[in-house]
Amino acid sequence: MPTSAISINDLSVSYDSKRVLSNIFLEIEEGHRYGILGPNGSGKSTLLKAMLGLIDDYTGSIRVLGQPVEEVRRRVVYVPQRSEIDFTFPATVRDVVLMGRYPHKKVFQKLNAADHELADEAMRELDILNLQHRQIGELSGGQQQRTFLARALAQGAEILLLDEPLVGVDIPTEEKIIEVLRRLSAAGKTLLVVHHDLQAVPEYFDHVILVNQRLIAAGPTPEVFTPELLKRTFGGQLALLHQMG
Repeated sequence: MPTSAISINDLSVSYDSKRVLSNIFLEIEEGHRYGILGPNGSGKSTLLKAMLGLIDDYTGSIRVLGQPVEEVRRRVVYVPQRSEIDFTFPATVRDVVLMGRYPHKKVFQKLNAADHELADEAMRELDILNLQHRQIGELSGGQQQRTFLARALAQGAEILLLDEPLVGVDIPTEEKIIEVLRRLSAAGKTLLVVHHDLQAVPEYFDHVILVNQRLIAAGPTPEVFTPELLKRTFGGQLALLHQMG
């Protein structure tokens, strides 16, 4: 039987008394690349934040690697939307990537040579080692996204949650990110990626989660990424469906 990385049981989430997600039952299997799809405002980002334990007003239960997320936080890493990141913060690329090592440290424990080597490896993987001394605010959108993915790699987590990592990046960066995600899933990591480009879904993800305030469907891409289920998910947004051909 497949092993569950994340188990969600009857999850409902509200913001200011407005229901955002309702009655979500979901099993995320280890070692797959999941694309999370749905229209704007459908609860995709909220679903990720609930998995991370960042939501207060919810009912139901979530288990990550068989435990409450608070018990396994260092084994989970989150890359938020770029719009949620303060790029005016005076940090270099190296500073940001090294932040991925802090979950493994005790209070006041310093980073060591092994931590710096892991950061170097992550920056090499994303082709940004030459940018390590640049301020993050000086980078292009693609370079910024590579930096935060390198931070995720440096953490060495088993589960990666990425919220629209391909928005606003150039083609080489998109190709590099997808290459890295494929390598990670081949190594047994679990990836959940909020995504919006329907044309790329069959190539990028082996599993799909369709959500529009409730779970429409979830499973292997050939079974779930179908015109009928997409129409149920996106409703009247036919322009999105036309992108499929």
